[in-house]
Amino acid sequence: MRYLKKYEIAFKGLKEGKHQYEFDIDDKFFDEFENSEVKKGSVKAEVILNKQSTLMSLQMTVKGDVELLCDRCLENYIQEVENKSDMYIKFGSEAEEMSDEVIVITSDQNQLNVAQYLYELVILGLPIKHVHPDDEDGNTTCDPEMIEKLNEYLVDDIKSEEEEEPVDERWSELKKLLDNK
Repeated sequence: MRYLKKYEIAFKGLKEGKHQYEFDIDDKFFDEFENSEVKKGSVKAEVILNKQSTLMSLQMTVKGDVELLCDRCLENYIQEVENKSDMYIKFGSEAEEMSDEVIVITSDQNQLNVAQYLYELVILGLPIKHVHPDDEDGNTTCDPEMIEKLNEYLVDDIKSEEEEEPVDERWSELKKLLDNK
């Protein structure tokens, strides 16, 4: 957790207005988060803190590349990631997260660690399916040997009409009862 101290923003003593911070997110950053699906990456993060008398707002942007495991062929590949988010920070008597965009911190707190928020921003910027991108011709760039193996064991759920098994007449009569209700 010591490594994540460099992602702290000291806001006490800052003048009201916008303040810009830049952070590098690297392999060590992702190692700090348990069970992270990203192990390697090079991402630039920009955080703009807008300090006002009663609240603060953060505009966070991440952009870069991370290494992921392909769901299809199980090889690593480079995935571009880009995401942005806005967050509002209010002052209160107890620290709490009111929603994904609003957090409350105590008035005696003088700095905010944005590492967790930047990590979530990177993870939420990833596609749901992790697969190698297609080439210019629309062909997969996955490992050809693995794709061949997958096609070998591919099960076709759609049976042709000739392959359909004959239906037992007793089941047909019972289905009629269900349809009548």
